Parts: sequence; structure tokens; C-alpha cells
Amino acid sequence: MRLFFALWPPDAARAKLARLGEGLAREAQGRPIPAAKLHVTLAFLGEVTADRLEAAREAAARSPGAGFRIAIDRIGSFRDAHIAWAGCSETPTALIDLQARLAAELRAAAFGLEERRFTAHVTLVRRAARPVPPAAVPAITWTARDFALVRSDTGRGTYTVMEEWRLGSR
Repeated sequence: MRLFFALWPPDAARAKLARLGEGLAREAQGRPIPAAKLHVTLAFLGEVTADRLEAAREAAARSPGAGFRIAIDRIGSFRDAHIAWAGCSETPTALIDLQARLAAELRAAAFGLEERRFTAHVTLVRRAARPVPPAAVPAITWTARDFALVRSDTGRGTYTVMEEWRLGSR
């Protein structure tokens, strides 16, 4: 099964992100991501066998920190990946800490993770034919109260939240 850990924005924030994505898709001549799939990836595991699932869950259980407020207030694109995104002009320290703890726990459990620096973002558009210039946008905010282990079914194009871990109070 193909797995990743993510923050899921609440419905109101996802609706705003989806509207932003629809506008960016027109600008970038790409395909907007459906609202139900919008998230901030914390760690991508890729294909994981059923016997390794418990190790991923245990790593997550050792990772939670405090909840935090997140503000998505920038747009841009990753040209080589042909995607347009929305992200944070200032990534919350608690988000950076959560991602670093989770990545460390997953590496200690022998999961191979990407080595590139974590960049908190929500992918809004795929197959972008044109780059989106970096720009400020009105902030879309929410309080992150949990994070999730998600299964991606590439054959059906769906995401299923398998389990969630509560972040502590601020």
C-alpha cells in the first residue's frame, strides 16, 4: 500500500484552498486538485508492506507535539514537477518540529524518506503547463490539531485516512 503522513485542513480551509487552486489551474493551464485531497505532506513513505504498517504507526505515536496555527499565504510553483502550490511565508516552528520528529522516528524504524528540506505546502494544481510566479495571497488559516496516516489508492485516485494522532494543546 502507498502511504504518507499529512495534515488535513478542516473543510472550510480546504474549500478556500480548492477555490484558489481553480484560479491557479486556469493561470497555469493545469488540473486542479479536488478539495477532498488537499493536504500538507509531512512524510511520504511510498509503497509499504502490511508487515511494516505497525512500525509506521508506532513512529507516529512517538511524534506528536503541540497543536499550532498555520497560515497559507503564498503561491508559487515547482517547475520541474509541473505543480502549483500554496504555502506559508512563515512556517510555524511547531510544524517544523512535528515534521522533524516524525521523520527522525520513521528513519529510526528504517523507512527511507526523501532527503530534501521540508517545505510546508499544499499542492493545488498538477500538470501545470506554465509556472506560477511567487506571490502573496490572502491568508487561509486553521489550527492543526492532529495529523494522519493516509493510504493513496493510485488506481482509483482516492485517499483514505487510516489513523490520526492528536496534537497537544498550545
